[in-house]
Amino acid sequence: MTDVVPTYHPDPEVLLAYAAGGLGEANAVLVATHLALCPHCRAEVGRLEAIGGALTESIAPEPLGPDALAAVMARLDEPGGPAAQYGVPRRQYDDETRRSVPAPLRDYLGGNLSSLHWKWRGRAIRELPLSIGDGTVRATLIRVGPGAAIPAHTHSGVETTLILRGAYDDVCGRFARGDVETATSDLDHRPVATADDECICFSVIDGPLRLTGPIGRVFNRFLKI
Repeated sequence: MTDVVPTYHPDPEVLLAYAAGGLGEANAVLVATHLALCPHCRAEVGRLEAIGGALTESIAPEPLGPDALAAVMARLDEPGGPAAQYGVPRRQYDDETRRSVPAPLRDYLGGNLSSLHWKWRGRAIRELPLSIGDGTVRATLIRVGPGAAIPAHTHSGVETTLILRGAYDDVCGRFARGDVETATSDLDHRPVATADDECICFSVIDGPLRLTGPIGRVFNRFLKI
């Protein structure tokens, strides 16, 4: 799988919040996974962290607790990324999983892509809810077969989607590996996977989706998405 530089990125204020440590766990994992695929945003986050470090140096130091040095040394021994920060255990993965899912997200899967308990959400659409964070947002993997479409929907909150494999098209353009699409209540879209490969996405959603169109509005009475 050949990686290209992503075209669509998290909003600048999201990168700033990430650099400052102000994102919740699920959104931090999404941004960290995008950074693993995007040299542009890695450089921007590095710049923001450098600015934050310079500002910190201008603040009068606070006295440290007796275990501060031991805590810092322990963190130096840990691998980087949110999984290490939040104590998620490391695992071994097969080639398909390593190629498709970058390291910051990988350890949250709990197994290889082929062995996970995917839930069918329609023809050629599978979902894997992930336990990330405190449950205030929904984190999920979506796996869409080549050429298949996710039903048209809009959003009651913010849906942030990172493409891990393949690509999809919607009213906003084509989103491929590493791209991030941020959808709010003013966007009604129907992502369609490209025909050359399945599309695997990681989404963080802070409010229910609402299906649109005549059929979708009927199903909304019965579905909790």
